[in-house]
Amino acid sequence: MNPSHPVHVLFLCNSNAARSLIAESLLDHLGKGRFLAYSAGHAPTPDGKPDPRAIEALKGAGLPTDGLRSKSWDEYGLASAPHMDLVVTLCDEAAGETCPVWPGQPAAAHWSHPDPRAEGGGDIDVFVKTMHAIRRHVELLVNLPDERIDRLVIESEARRIGTPAGGEPGSPAP
Repeated sequence: MNPSHPVHVLFLCNSNAARSLIAESLLDHLGKGRFLAYSAGHAPTPDGKPDPRAIEALKGAGLPTDGLRSKSWDEYGLASAPHMDLVVTLCDEAAGETCPVWPGQPAAAHWSHPDPRAEGGGDIDVFVKTMHAIRRHVELLVNLPDERIDRLVIESEARRIGTPAGGEPGSPAP
């Protein structure tokens, strides 16, 4: 990876309706051009619309929502798709799915986050809580120094970020 070019990160979830879209918005905002975020799922919503509570949580935090849509991960397996440097699954189901072969063999990591759509009976507070949990992981990623943004190092660091104690300063890598 070349620090002079942005790091392309693809976030994956089942439907690409909440968690992965939240991660995409957060990384695009916090990455300040150093990172470019994308999101997708293996079973996107039929109408391509994100969960409105995810959008409400993002807007409430002053984060961008323009252009967010639920889309298939097949879009990113095409030769014409942007080259990904890192692919992060956010739900345990997507982590267990057989993903397309991503061009260029990007680094991969898993950050487990429960589906806010399945928790809390649709309460917006559950989406806000999920957004804050994902934000913590994204902040750790964007704060990696340039020398840690290398294919093997970023994979190790991204996996460490996703472990329960992994995001704590000074904690050993698994």
